Amino acid sequence: MAAVLACGPEAVLSHRSAAELWGLTSAVEGPIDVIAPRRRGRTPQGISAHRDGTLSSGEQTVLRDIPCVTVARCLLDIAAIGPKWELRRVVSEAEVLRILNHQAVRGLIRRHRGCRGVARLRLVMDEIRPETKRSRSEMEREFLRICEKFGLPVPEVNVPIRVDGKKQKPDFLWRDAGLILEADSRTFHDTDSAFQVDRKREQRFQLAGWEVSHCTWEQIFKDAGALARIVRRLLTQAEQRRRWADMSSMP
Repeated sequence: MAAVLACGPEAVLSHRSAAELWGLTSAVEGPIDVIAPRRRGRTPQGISAHRDGTLSSGEQTVLRDIPCVTVARCLLDIAAIGPKWELRRVVSEAEVLRILNHQAVRGLIRRHRGCRGVARLRLVMDEIRPETKRSRSEMEREFLRICEKFGLPVPEVNVPIRVDGKKQKPDFLWRDAGLILEADSRTFHDTDSAFQVDRKREQRFQLAGWEVSHCTWEQIFKDAGALARIVRRLLTQAEQRRRWADMSSMP
């Protein structure tokens, strides 16, 4: 707080110092980072004053009574001065603490296009959420290409089936094997309400006799070979269980 006050009324804690305040990193040694857009003259000892005129009011907040940058702006600041591994670590910690607002970060990236650190921040965000730059239809086409490339049976896609009196549309369905594969993304599934809905949906599929498994968008777009091997084994196991169930039901 002393560092912020020393840099003038419009100053806010920033960069690694703000990351420490938010709990995204451990205690940081060295000068305290402050963004002071209008500061002139000599900076007090022990303070690293960044005269950044791009800081908007929407990128500022108050935490523990100390004016500081938002989490999204903090990530951009770190992307501009630190290595990629450091940014990944801070982004990961923000996810763990559930203070990472992906929409806010994407908006900040658009507003600061061309600024230092933006490309690096966009890259890291794309790594953890590839679905944010791809639509579900692209994901479906990519998975069908994987099936063709690795010789997997082609599934039905988003076909409506009636389960427990309700119409459901699983992502991928192999009817003969009795297998359903759901492609999960953090964008649509990483909320408390989605967690509840997904569990109930999966239970209804299972009660209706379907085998249910899940994959991630990252597997589809970045680990196709491994995903294909997993799906092949899932299909084999599902078919074996269905044949065994049919034999057991015979008189």
